[in-house]
Amino acid sequence: MPAFKKPVSVLVVIHTPDLQVLLLERAATPGLWQSVTGSQEEGEDLIDTAIRETAEETGLDARRYPLDDWRLANRFEIYPQWRWRYAPGTAHNTEHVFSLLVPRPLPVAVAPDEHLGYVWLPWQEAAGRVFSWTNRAAIRMLPGRLKPA
Repeated sequence: MPAFKKPVSVLVVIHTPDLQVLLLERAATPGLWQSVTGSQEEGEDLIDTAIRETAEETGLDARRYPLDDWRLANRFEIYPQWRWRYAPGTAHNTEHVFSLLVPRPLPVAVAPDEHLGYVWLPWQEAAGRVFSWTNRAAIRMLPGRLKPA
């Protein structure tokens, strides 16, 4: 495992056909909610990062459901309190957006070292609860990304 995190990550917005969105509460910062996120590991394809992070953070197997690579990347400044995880001088991260369509709100098994709990919310409410602007923007784009049945 590398000494520092790679400044490339995924955001996986997990949702149902009627746009219920799964949010996870961060263990290190209670009250901060987010979708699945995580850094790409060396030699890993982004799709594999999305599958791995979904499994680690929720217990869900993303290979069982439609996983959509939005081909959208957001570049943002890494919060100063989290920069120690990255190589010295690294101040920005590039986040690649994915969505995972599940048939209904599913029970998840959160990683207790990362998250305190989870909630399924209507997309509008979920967008209002997340702390990250990239996460908020992705949730707000969900209705326009759904393919007609």
